[in-house]
Amino acid sequence: MDFEYSDSQREIRAAVAALCARFGNEYWRACDEKNAYPDEFVKTLSEAGWLSALIPQEYGGAGLGMLEASIILEEINRSGGNAVACHAQMYTMASILKHGSADQKQRYLPRIASGELRLQSFGITEPDAGSETPRIKTFARRQGDQYVVNGQKIFTSRYQHSDMLLLLTRTTPFDQVKKKTDGMSLFLVNLKESGDAIKAVPIATMVNHGTNQLFIDNLVLPREALIGEEGKGFSYVLSSLNAERILVGSESIGDGRWFVEYSVKYSNERRVFNRPIGMNQGVQFPIAKAHVAVQAADLMRLKAAALFDAGLPCGAEANMTKYMASEAAWEAGEAAMNALGGYGFAKEYHVERKWREARLYRTAPISNNLILSFVGEHLLGMPRSY
Repeated sequence: MDFEYSDSQREIRAAVAALCARFGNEYWRACDEKNAYPDEFVKTLSEAGWLSALIPQEYGGAGLGMLEASIILEEINRSGGNAVACHAQMYTMASILKHGSADQKQRYLPRIASGELRLQSFGITEPDAGSETPRIKTFARRQGDQYVVNGQKIFTSRYQHSDMLLLLTRTTPFDQVKKKTDGMSLFLVNLKESGDAIKAVPIATMVNHGTNQLFIDNLVLPREALIGEEGKGFSYVLSSLNAERILVGSESIGDGRWFVEYSVKYSNERRVFNRPIGMNQGVQFPIAKAHVAVQAADLMRLKAAALFDAGLPCGAEANMTKYMASEAAWEAGEAAMNALGGYGFAKEYHVERKWREARLYRTAPISNNLILSFVGEHLLGMPRSY
């Protein structure tokens, strides 16, 4: 069992850090204040090939493993950035890679790898279904060689900055399936061809996240837009969720390290009563405790990524990575806010922005309470809690 990063992994970390250094805290602060998409950053990251890490070389990607991909996203957040703007480019393509036709793979994966095509948006959640995905009502009705889609989605992020949309719909009504997760299908939607059939309404939130509610009215999709088999879309979505959990958890690890490093520097330099505030246990211990939590989350991430890359079951480890990392990042953010006192609320110090961004991952892409429910039921053998 090896807990050391390889030379190539350390080189990846250093290279991504060097790229991110060109987009410092002021760049991200400006994006946040203007509620603007970090287009220049995403373009630079794409051109450098980092967002194609998990795409096989035969399709123009880097063909790297999950651990390497997670290091990339971790380093973006550790550098003060926010990888949420582009992280979906890494894992949404998994549905095409694993379940798409040969034509879909050849047509889309090389263009996603080069950055020519952005597949950043995923329409799953609906206003009335929430986390109970089988209850979605968006319906794709088969008409000859086409599907006509109607319904609504909510919290669909990066829609305005994506060329394609992965869309989960029902193709068989909920009350007509034997198993509640059956009867859902996954489609790849070309947004440039959708016309007025999809109306996106931005949702104002406390973070610069660019999320939307979608209203879908008679969207016509060709048969070729269907990924895999009709009715098996939910299983296709599940197959990419472990990657999502590990990658999102890695971003939280990056956030946690940013908070700890910032807090240590500030508390060593800030002097009150003629001594650095870091001498005070009330300041020092919360930072030290957060560091311990971040390190523990990193170890779980290493295990989850190793299992993923070995093709072994890793659902438990992926979920626990996301839980531990997001809780550790929030703990580190609270320690930073307390260490800075009133300055923590001042935008020029950047902590309040990162604090808001870190809080998101305790709720999204899956609530931490649902992860605890998963652990209780499936790992500990306790009764289902909902």
